[in-house]
Amino acid sequence: MTGIAARANEDRPMLGIALMLVAYLVFSCIDTSVKWLAIAGLSALQLSFMRYVGAFLISLFMIARGGIHPSRFASRHLLLVIVRGALLMGSTVFNFIAVRYLPLTLTATILFSAPIIICALSWPLLGERVGVWRWSAIMVGFFGILIAIRPFNESFHWAVFLSLGAASCFAMYTIITRKLSGIVATDTMQFYAGLVGTLALAPFAFMEWQNPVGGLDWFLLVMLGVFGWLGHQLMTGALGYAPPSTVTPLSYSFIIYLTVWSFFLFDHLPDRWTVSGALIIVVAGLIIWYREHKLSMQRQTLEPGDVPAAPPPGAGPPN
Repeated sequence: MTGIAARANEDRPMLGIALMLVAYLVFSCIDTSVKWLAIAGLSALQLSFMRYVGAFLISLFMIARGGIHPSRFASRHLLLVIVRGALLMGSTVFNFIAVRYLPLTLTATILFSAPIIICALSWPLLGERVGVWRWSAIMVGFFGILIAIRPFNESFHWAVFLSLGAASCFAMYTIITRKLSGIVATDTMQFYAGLVGTLALAPFAFMEWQNPVGGLDWFLLVMLGVFGWLGHQLMTGALGYAPPSTVTPLSYSFIIYLTVWSFFLFDHLPDRWTVSGALIIVVAGLIIWYREHKLSMQRQTLEPGDVPAAPPPGAGPPN
């Protein structure tokens, strides 16, 4: 036996769209909760640990429902699954530290450079041909990043490098997820992502542990893992009901959600530079998405008997 079987995809695009929108709402709750708890004085490593240990326990329960047996934790792609979990953990830690110092809207904007990074790396790492349109979008996207972070402005903060690190880790995580999608079950990937994060972060979390002050803070701390597990379940489910070309653009709803949370909870709205940079990055990401979608359709038309091409680079929170 080789573990849990991956669920077959279904053609239900409206359900996929709804699940993706809810997934990014849930993901926005993670960053908002982390910002709230960081202001209260809790460390990023403690928060990262709670995000992973909660998701790990839920995933362990989901897998163990059919009985505790080594075969249920097996995978022919175990090393790649573990590397995927390590990249997700690195992205989470970088992002949680950055959230303490930067507005949520800025960290989200920088994060959405991930599709641009994926496209830029697809030629040296995957050997994929990148044409003039996508190289142009890459250049435009990086220009948008410069506008958002303003490296030569007095308001520049070193934490933007952590956000860029989070986006880079998430880009690599997305590439590996694309390779594993459809051949490794969601519960298996969730389990190992939680296991890697829990084991790696536990020593640091215990050294820096600080109890929350009130009931709301305790609730948010515990819910970090629930939000993380639920968001990834919803996102993976969405990709099972609708093709990535349909649901990928919906990932930009994440910026809208965080803008609303930032205004109502932290009395903060993005400045004109963040808005301008975000718009340029979104346009660049959509150009890349459109070109990937068009090329994928051409491949399927010319070679109808082949397996569909890999999904276009997507964006999403590194949580």
